[in-house]
Amino acid sequence: MTNRQAASIEGAFERALGEILARVSASAPRFAVAYSGGLDSAVLLHLASSYARVHGIELIAFHVHHGLSNNADAWLAHCERGCAALGVSFDARRVSVESVDRHGLEQAARTSRYRALGDLSRLHGVHVLLTAHHLDDQAETVLLQLLRGSGLPGLSGMAFCGGAPALLGFDTPLLARPLLERSRAELEAFAVRHGISHIVDESNEDLRYARNAIRHAVTPVLNEYFPGYQHRLSRVAAHAQSAQRLLDELAAMDWQSCSAGSQLDLSCFAVLSQDRQYNLLRYWLSQNGMRMPSTAWLFEMRTQLLCASKDAQVRVVHPQCEVHTYRGRAYLVSHMPLPIETAKVQAFRWQGQGRIPFPAFGGELYFEGAAEGVSSEWLMAQLLEIRHRQGGEKLKLSPGRPTRSLKHHYQDLNIPAWERQRLPVVFAGGRLVFAAGIGMSHLSHLKNPGSLIQMHWVNDIK
Repeated sequence: MTNRQAASIEGAFERALGEILARVSASAPRFAVAYSGGLDSAVLLHLASSYARVHGIELIAFHVHHGLSNNADAWLAHCERGCAALGVSFDARRVSVESVDRHGLEQAARTSRYRALGDLSRLHGVHVLLTAHHLDDQAETVLLQLLRGSGLPGLSGMAFCGGAPALLGFDTPLLARPLLERSRAELEAFAVRHGISHIVDESNEDLRYARNAIRHAVTPVLNEYFPGYQHRLSRVAAHAQSAQRLLDELAAMDWQSCSAGSQLDLSCFAVLSQDRQYNLLRYWLSQNGMRMPSTAWLFEMRTQLLCASKDAQVRVVHPQCEVHTYRGRAYLVSHMPLPIETAKVQAFRWQGQGRIPFPAFGGELYFEGAAEGVSSEWLMAQLLEIRHRQGGEKLKLSPGRPTRSLKHHYQDLNIPAWERQRLPVVFAGGRLVFAAGIGMSHLSHLKNPGSLIQMHWVNDIK
């Protein structure tokens, strides 16, 4: 590598960090480097540590120990020594990749790695997390997504800088890739010139992993017949990112006209063109942090939403949520943690505490003084029972209102059927005293002199 080439990499890195810093509002931003110990991250750490020393920026390196290789302990020790030599703070997180879903070990390890990096960033108050992805990685990503039949989000490849809550589990830090425009060959030459030591992960040679197969069996042929293909595929990613931004802007406008709070108004949704409907559904899911579903799932979801009558109650299951309809609107609903049948009747006594958690029912029961309610003395003397409604329960809310079934109360309050399943009721001496989502029963003969108590229920699941 010539001095000019080395200066080019260092100069490009400084320019990239300048762009990244412009996106950070903190007056003294904290940077972290994702440091695996491999060549790419070793070069990144070298560049970042030099920059941090010159500019007085606090830097820390994060290492994730997957335990998938027999060499994992040695890699951890190597990274710790490397950071000590450079005077860079170091922290590591051990993760266990136990369950492998249909996306395979490669995806499971990636997911656990980014979540660990997100946890470490939050723990250390990091504003920007740097990763060592480079030009060849971007080209491989575009090829891989193309072969999987991905749409524009997949063909967009990796972004230079931006929030990544779906990967890291939090809105912060920014995830930045300052080497995204430099080739692996440049990084290799830079490492040789500066004598940068690094580990070699044997799994990178395993062709059972899709990315490795692309890297070792496909891209060498492309490079032979289409030299510089990486730059052209990187341009494809840039064009796709631009087109996706336009689609997001259109979806945001459609959401403004089709949203009803956090729900989707189906009558408005129905008048959009088919392409805009699919675009809006993807936008809605992405804005709620959901992984993009398959084309077949989106087709099924759109079909059911459009074919449902206003009174129909559609339920479409996504790996991360459920889509329900109620009174002409579509809702994104989190999965319930436990089947309702597992939450049996639970007896308890109130002894004056402000709240009582009921994990089997997915929430907490709160008690507070109020102008209306039941006598605190009477309530403390009762053996109370919490359970889910079984049908036929009735409640009278106030003296001037009729006694009505819980079903009618829920309908008046626009509480959808699936939400009702999460809302328990409380009995005392065989008498209904409270229904979550509705309120306290009017029991005038229980308003003895003294303080009055109201109950209310808070679900743990939003």
